[in-house]
Amino acid sequence: MKNLASKFLRFAAWAGMIGPTLFVVTFLLEGWIRPGYNPLAEYVSALSLGERGWIQIINFVIFGALLFGFTRAIAAEFPNGKASRWGLILLTSIAAGYFFSGPFIMDPMGTPLAETTFHGNLHGILGAIVFVMMPITIFVFWRRFQSDPKWRFLQGWTLALGILCAAVDIYFSIISKIPILLTSQSPWIGLIQRGVIIPFMIWVFVFGLGMTKVMKEPK
Repeated sequence: MKNLASKFLRFAAWAGMIGPTLFVVTFLLEGWIRPGYNPLAEYVSALSLGERGWIQIINFVIFGALLFGFTRAIAAEFPNGKASRWGLILLTSIAAGYFFSGPFIMDPMGTPLAETTFHGNLHGILGAIVFVMMPITIFVFWRRFQSDPKWRFLQGWTLALGILCAAVDIYFSIISKIPILLTSQSPWIGLIQRGVIIPFMIWVFVFGLGMTKVMKEPK
């Protein structure tokens, strides 16, 4: 039983690397080859629309499930101390947000407010929550990495990616709420959104890589 639990935790650590890699590679490739799709001007979630939308829907679900699996390794590694509670709650909530963003697809960009659907509104709410949580989660774990000698090797990466994710997220949030700015930035809104998502995904990957390294060290 102990050996089985150990194998599960190793898989959970690897999920932290597999999940973000698969998610980013899938939406980048699909955005590149999808006819009529402009990754610079359209959200990642817009890939869930149309005949090929099932690819991005599954991509959301798989990433959410793998990120949740990764949280199990984090829970085992950080049973107490900084980030052991709120870090885990935040990352688990992000996993759930991505998971349910799959079946609850967004409405097409530019849909009038009176014509929005339940699933489109729910997708928007989930997205807003996830985007707020992503940079906050990075900084919550950065505090742990600062104070934990075993994890101090990740504090530099975490700080740099946290600052980048937060800065672009704030800019993305501002322009999304001001119509004149949203109009002026619309040709680049997809690129700006990816500027929030990709740093977070890199951080999850680095965290997962660090987890596999820590697990190999003698207890």
